Amino acid sequence: MHKIISRFTLWAAASLLGVSAMAQTEIHKYQPGISEAGITYFLPKTQLRVVVTAQKTHHTPGEFCDYAERYLRLKNVTQTPYDEWKIEKIEIVPYGVADKDKAFTIKLKSKTSAPLVELTPDGRLTAVNAKAKESDPTLPTTKVIKSDKKTLNGADFKTEEILSAGSTSKMAELTANEIYDIRENRALLTKGQADFMPKDGEQLRLMLANLDQQEEGLLQLFRGTDVKETHILAFDITPTQDVEKLPLFNFSKYLGVVDADDPAGTPVYVSIKDLQTLPAVTASTDNKKKEEQDLRYIIPSSVKVNIFSDEKKYLSASVLMAQFGRIEHLGGNLFNKQFSTRVYLSPTTGNITDIELNEPE
Repeated sequence: MHKIISRFTLWAAASLLGVSAMAQTEIHKYQPGISEAGITYFLPKTQLRVVVTAQKTHHTPGEFCDYAERYLRLKNVTQTPYDEWKIEKIEIVPYGVADKDKAFTIKLKSKTSAPLVELTPDGRLTAVNAKAKESDPTLPTTKVIKSDKKTLNGADFKTEEILSAGSTSKMAELTANEIYDIRENRALLTKGQADFMPKDGEQLRLMLANLDQQEEGLLQLFRGTDVKETHILAFDITPTQDVEKLPLFNFSKYLGVVDADDPAGTPVYVSIKDLQTLPAVTASTDNKKKEEQDLRYIIPSSVKVNIFSDEKKYLSASVLMAQFGRIEHLGGNLFNKQFSTRVYLSPTTGNITDIELNEPE
């Protein structure tokens, strides 16, 4: 599975842009992004962490699987081990990374102290004159979650007579007889006809539960056992344009997630549609020189993301994304000595989430 994940992650990186590590914010008063001339920073682009939750069931045949139909009338009992996969859900987690093509500097007037800023380690601006209100999300990672359900061992329920049998066929026959005896005893208990009836309802419940466990353990010797585990597969895509039906990966009932070009599986696709939710552009009277002093931020656009196969839709969500949005300006004079302005920006989309302005009295 890990080999498949590795190959698929590389494919996803090549086709939709790549993988990025999670950035954690820190407060810096002085760092390379700040100089006497101004504050240099990056605007973000929005990546999507795609999280596939799949359940893997590993089947181990029972010791007496060859005799399941003969002695217990159990049909379609498999005689070879196999894995079976099922996609439980697919989710997306949007997060930001620095867009190296969108670097800007807030020009500061001479004799003006640089404001306190908060940047992520990759240089995204998250706050000015304040501590950021938002941080990067904790991103799910690829992992395997083992089931904590206790599995019965059929061998623990073999009687002395079964163990001393001279052949596998005879052991299977005696085991089947034991199962029929258990069922008969349970029926007598529930009808109140057993030789040794329980004293109260609680004792009856315990006796029936014990019989159920014995039957289940012995049945496993014929039917086999299933062990389930949950696989979390996480990878990143960075949409940059509308797409209708782009293959994300292929999914096989018996192999799980495989490469998008692997014929063993059926395709799972992603579609990206910019909903064009940006407000209309208003005419600006600012000259170009003034704009160079501005704080740049992004008005993100809402993007519709669908993940689906030909048989099923796994996800449909609207996500604000920076790269589908528009860069705007916030007046640079808000950061001179006459104002105490606190600006908060989203590390994921680059939009301004809040402005707090205190003018001197």
